[in-house]
Amino acid sequence: MMQSVRRKAVRRMNRARWMKKLQWAVVVLFAWVVFGCSADLKDYQSRSPAFDLFQYFEGETLAWGMVQDYTNKQTRRFYVSLQGTVNGDTLVLDEQFVYDDGEKETRVWTIQRLPEGRYRGTADDIIGVATGQESGNALRWQYDFRLKHGEDSETTVSFDDWLYRQDERHVFNLTSIRKLGVEVARVTLFFQKEIF
Repeated sequence: MMQSVRRKAVRRMNRARWMKKLQWAVVVLFAWVVFGCSADLKDYQSRSPAFDLFQYFEGETLAWGMVQDYTNKQTRRFYVSLQGTVNGDTLVLDEQFVYDDGEKETRVWTIQRLPEGRYRGTADDIIGVATGQESGNALRWQYDFRLKHGEDSETTVSFDDWLYRQDERHVFNLTSIRKLGVEVARVTLFFQKEIF
């Protein structure tokens, strides 16, 4: 009788160990799928047209987009009017946002061109320095941002922007917004260059 109880207890312990190992294997596999298979800038090296951040955003550009939460539900829509001024290796990009609820927002970027297709930029609501790099028709732009909730509270989130140049006039932008490494929202944005 006692041996039977012990055998059952040992089986339960072994089952619990295997379940833990299986759980860890699932977590490792999930991490590999999510992070191991993500795009790399080198994947776009031979794609054209070349992104050329300064050339594209000099002058007037219009954009429209939406924000989706982690369930893919659309939470906001917005329109942006951009005015870019290039002076040597510096681009000043004035962005005027209008949201579907009537809220307006301004962000002014100062972006420096660095060697090897790299960039760094600052803006008032950006924490520290944004960094970017272009390769082929793609640009990856990353920064931490103070996201406001009403007038009194804010939280820090990380933006990971992937921009893809379609042609002379059009750019697509897909953004992952993360908090503590977990995606909490996405932004989809379409740019159209005003050519006169």
